[in-house]
Amino acid sequence: MTEQVALYLQDAHPIRDGMRYAQAAETAGFAAVWQAESRLVREATVPMAAFLSCTERIKVGSGVVNNWTRNPALLASTFATLDDLAPGRVLLGLGSWWDPLAKRVGIDRSRPLTAMRETVEAVRALLGDRRVTYQGSFVHLDEVELDYVHQARRPKDVPVYIGATGMQMMALAGELADGVLLNYLVSPDYDAVALEHLAHGAARAGRSVDDLDRPQLVVCSLDDDRDRALDAARLLVTQYLGQQPHLMKASGVGEDLLARIHEVLTWPATHDEVVAASALVPDDIVQLVCAAGTADECRTKVAQYLQAGATCAVLYPLGDVEATIDAFTGFRV
Repeated sequence: MTEQVALYLQDAHPIRDGMRYAQAAETAGFAAVWQAESRLVREATVPMAAFLSCTERIKVGSGVVNNWTRNPALLASTFATLDDLAPGRVLLGLGSWWDPLAKRVGIDRSRPLTAMRETVEAVRALLGDRRVTYQGSFVHLDEVELDYVHQARRPKDVPVYIGATGMQMMALAGELADGVLLNYLVSPDYDAVALEHLAHGAARAGRSVDDLDRPQLVVCSLDDDRDRALDAARLLVTQYLGQQPHLMKASGVGEDLLARIHEVLTWPATHDEVVAASALVPDDIVQLVCAAGTADECRTKVAQYLQAGATCAVLYPLGDVEATIDAFTGFRV
């Protein structure tokens, strides 16, 4: 089994292609398929249901749905429904979303840690087949339960993961969640800091970081043509250098490069601006935060994340998905 790798899909492919990729990942022994819901392009749970319906063993997770636009009762009933489709194979990944998108659709992401804590506690209680009363700052439930009529009642086996990037959210994941979905476009050195905060949070709940599953999203740009692989990843890295410089800084990207990028990029940037700025980004920065290059280079980089503390590398293919699956079939560290 290739249990140390999983597959991450966004919206670059038709859902029926995603179903084929999910089947290929299952055949290859991958641990899971994670479906993104980061932008207003593709909602996660519909493709999750499609992937679950065409596979038999592989787990399928949301990577991630936000905790603002679905209240906890709807979140719980949605993921209970997915568990009805494929018992024991559903993973609930929750994230705190991002601005300016949230603000543009009327969401005020104030006090994200409190909102996430309340959501996780309420959803877990509902999935545990409990009648829940919860009066928080964001979550208000009055004797609410998942009201099964035509099926036997049972707790739902749906682990909860927090998609954490900041260290306070990382500690909250350590305290509350079954796992943390570590972000992409970070270096393995970033993971060492993340694990420290996970451990602090876990200690608050009387457990250790080893009690948490720690899958790591990894951008994987793989091609026999090394330059083509690096250039494909370079555009994404450049976008994040402009959009989330704090994340890049935490991974060891120097202030001088960030300053030069910001001389070219304003945000939101046009595609032409990103292309122009990408000429400033050297290969070593691309490979610092991505698995990019030949298949051997990609496997070596993925191994670094696993050695740094991730329990599973969740591969985000920028190129040929099936070639990426083939390159990691049988992979273990």
